[in-house]
Amino acid sequence: MKHLFIINPCAGKEDSTSAITQRVEAYASSHPDFDYQIYVTQSQGDATRWVSQWCNEHPGQEARFYACGGDGTLNEVVSGAIGHTSIQVSCYASGSGNDYIKYYGTMEDFNDLERLVNGTPHPVDVMKIIYPPAASAANNNADSGSPFITGGGSPRYSINICNFGFDAMVCKVGNDVRRKPIIGGKHSYTTGIIRSIFTSRSNYVRMTVDGQPFFDGHMLLCTLGNGRYNGGKYMCAPLSKNDDGLLEVNLFKRMSLIKFASLIDDYSRGTHINRPDVKRLMLYRQATTVEMASPDPFWLVIDGEMLHSNRYHVENLHHAVTFVSPA
Repeated sequence: MKHLFIINPCAGKEDSTSAITQRVEAYASSHPDFDYQIYVTQSQGDATRWVSQWCNEHPGQEARFYACGGDGTLNEVVSGAIGHTSIQVSCYASGSGNDYIKYYGTMEDFNDLERLVNGTPHPVDVMKIIYPPAASAANNNADSGSPFITGGGSPRYSINICNFGFDAMVCKVGNDVRRKPIIGGKHSYTTGIIRSIFTSRSNYVRMTVDGQPFFDGHMLLCTLGNGRYNGGKYMCAPLSKNDDGLLEVNLFKRMSLIKFASLIDDYSRGTHINRPDVKRLMLYRQATTVEMASPDPFWLVIDGEMLHSNRYHVENLHHAVTFVSPA
């Protein structure tokens, strides 16, 4: 099997290209049969392009791509590998969040190259997102009640969490400050929460789940998940299984600032779904398809990457990719 390391120099608080390259080369020097290649991405979306091109040029060849970065890098690598059954995906953790891997272990686990190379493959689910670009969405009235046109835009993919509403603005702020001292890095998401509390606690959306009405009104936030964590430490989908064919839909209705503040600690531990006082403010269910619409374009975050439209169609693809966890 060929091992390909896709390094994102923009991931995390600092460029880790040199450190990762040295680690891989040192491993290869002590393992003569280790067939590897390193590629450093040049821009956003480059990992998807490069992985897809490599797979098309080597049809049927068994290979494993290691996303060397955070959730966004993993998202791009997965997006390039979709549809290629001989390809595996893993992660060498060097991002600021690395939320998806928390399903299997810690960043230290995913920085152990020996264990990664000898890791365990898992067929896992991936969400497919179809949306019209914002310019087209503006001409597509979300209040018309018409069904979502699934051919309206190029598909995107998410292996971990899609989120919108308050959470999306938190992510946007977090991305803006992730390389700043004190408020960035592992504190980026918390910084986003503090700033967004005053601007993004009421967001209108109309949703259907598996073709049935689910919610129509103003809400705080909503997450769709195959993974369990987002924002570095928040267990938004504690019941999620990433290989059962179902995504977890967790929507919080609009609430007071005091109630919201009281919820944050439980949200980080995943115990929010057990609080009786929260259940009346929360809608939760499992699903295979979800559709969201709003009169104005809104941000949807997929594994830390930002999309902008007023309509989204999300479909869960069962066992769409093989993910490798450390031995």
